[in-house]
Amino acid sequence: MTSEVNDLLLRSLTPGVLAVLVRRGADFAAAEDAVQDALVEAVRVWPADPPRDAKGWLVTVAWRRFLDATRADTARRRREDRVGEEPAPGPSPAVDDTLRLYFLCAHPSLTPSSAVALTLRAVGGLTTRQIAQAYLVPEATMAQRISRAKRTVSGVRFERPGDVATVLRVLYLVFNEGYSGDVDLAAEAIRLTRQLAAAIDHPEVAGLLALMLLHHARRAARTTPDGSLVPLAEQDRGRWDTATIAEGVGILQAALARDRLGEFQAQAAIAALHADAPTAGETDWVQIVEWYDELTRLTDSPVVRLNRAVAVGEADGPRAGLAALAALDDSLPRHAAVAAYLHERDGDPVTAARLYAEAARKASDLAERDHLTRRAARLNARRER
Repeated sequence: MTSEVNDLLLRSLTPGVLAVLVRRGADFAAAEDAVQDALVEAVRVWPADPPRDAKGWLVTVAWRRFLDATRADTARRRREDRVGEEPAPGPSPAVDDTLRLYFLCAHPSLTPSSAVALTLRAVGGLTTRQIAQAYLVPEATMAQRISRAKRTVSGVRFERPGDVATVLRVLYLVFNEGYSGDVDLAAEAIRLTRQLAAAIDHPEVAGLLALMLLHHARRAARTTPDGSLVPLAEQDRGRWDTATIAEGVGILQAALARDRLGEFQAQAAIAALHADAPTAGETDWVQIVEWYDELTRLTDSPVVRLNRAVAVGEADGPRAGLAALAALDDSLPRHAAVAAYLHERDGDPVTAARLYAEAARKASDLAERDHLTRRAARLNARRER
């Protein structure tokens, strides 16, 4: 097997192997360490001697590492007496434990933010840096948060699953990272959210699924063949997946009819209005602003307020958008990019070019940085003519 195939296979198997160890009595922190040791051993051994049953091999090796670590720790002698016998090598049942593991990681002993961070790191496969960027905190702060979460659940029996809201937050962040980040996790997040929607009759689960589908339907149009970003207003709407849009809108309408509005339903409603517009110029920005008002009421998120400023600029003119933006902290991620766009629309290319360049310097994503740099260069070139 090639290293790329190995990497993809290991990433896909990790949650299931971790879930098997947890079910057999391993506490979460020890199980995670054992699985990581097994992955290292797999990278070393598999290129020369690939196993017939990859998951069974990982379960066997990880369980051995867990037992070895347990025996080495005298403080866990009593726990060692309770663990079962090592499972015999052989095919493992084809059971998808990933969603169950999401619920187990959202343990009641953790705060929601800590549970989300731990799950994203241990099950979602995101790096500490990616999680920190999603939470708008320094990487060192997030590393400490994850370490505290691991210590909290160390030795805890995972018999009481966490709540749906925490799991939805994890799935949402995994989807966002897959949609715009380095690792493609969007399809996996949609798959798990479909499973959750089939198992739980909950309007916010439906709202999240609708939101994912509506965003995913536009994915093919979001970048050029060389990876450059294409803004929503400039996307080729003929490349949007109309069947996926129709599915997302149908799911959203059924959820909204239940009159139990939540933030994911509100976000999906905004996405549906964008998807419904035949052209960018026909977008119903007035309704979008109204939905952002609902979303602000539900979340009071500064990021939501930032996006609302863009919508106000489209609905009521760029100066109204700039007035809404003035009320926000200019240290917010993408604040400079939004200000640049609104100044450009207001006929101030000098300020816009300066702000685009500033936003490019702050951007952590390479494609976004290149896009903002090109916008600044284009405005500067116009001035020099």
